[in-house]
Amino acid sequence: MKVVMHLSDLHFGRVDRAKLDPLASAAQSIHPDVVVVSGDLTQRARRVEFREARDFLARLPKPQVVVPGNHDVPLYNVLFRFVRPLETFQRYISEDLEPFYQDDEIAVIGLNTARSLTFKKGRINERQIARARDRLCALPENVLRLIVTHHPFDLPEGGLDADLVGRARMAMEMFVECGADVILSGHLHVFHTGHTAIRYKLPGRSALVVQAGTATSTRERGEPNSFNVLSLEPSRITLERRIWQRGEGAFLPAAVEAFERTNEGWERASPRDTRVQNGV
Repeated sequence: MKVVMHLSDLHFGRVDRAKLDPLASAAQSIHPDVVVVSGDLTQRARRVEFREARDFLARLPKPQVVVPGNHDVPLYNVLFRFVRPLETFQRYISEDLEPFYQDDEIAVIGLNTARSLTFKKGRINERQIARARDRLCALPENVLRLIVTHHPFDLPEGGLDADLVGRARMAMEMFVECGADVILSGHLHVFHTGHTAIRYKLPGRSALVVQAGTATSTRERGEPNSFNVLSLEPSRITLERRIWQRGEGAFLPAAVEAFERTNEGWERASPRDTRVQNGV
């Protein structure tokens, strides 16, 4: 079994600092095999914000798969926004905008959906899809395949289609072709789990969609700060949401969902208790 810790929307520059130490402590207690951060590390893509984000990431376990979000593209510096939109992200966080992690059980592929020409929306292009296909389709059959983007491929109830990543269906066709298992994202500051077959209705095996809320931003949008812990087995995925409990001053386990692999994809199952295996 492998454990993935999924954080999103840290938003340094508008972060609740009281939650940083508890979040780092939780990460160390979980002992994840990989930490995934699905974008928006900063609020306004300023150097001081990226430095703070870099220093915080250094406190979390390695390896890490980190992708940028739309807030990591400068908003007011027009030259950097359109000429070198992710230069500061690459300087302080990671030069690789398409990070990749693989071991003998899981593979995690990061895709950059942040763009200069839009302030909020995201997009994926044909070259990215082709590169991801080369990686994804070449993986051994027994390896679970995870995709990480900032912008979502599915939406919670009441969500606006405009918030979906651009060219979502084109990318999803490739994900289905290559047997993607889980798609991780953020952006909306709202926790959500979904099923690609419902929205896209493509033939073949469907994937599980997991959207994280914001881990540390003060812009909570009606939900407490939270992050996700995924326990991954060949035929079973257990997803635990950990939310900020102000009275305890800690991120504590809340809802647990479980999914089992079928010929059609991942279907909901009865959860097992994961508290011991995740170190709490």
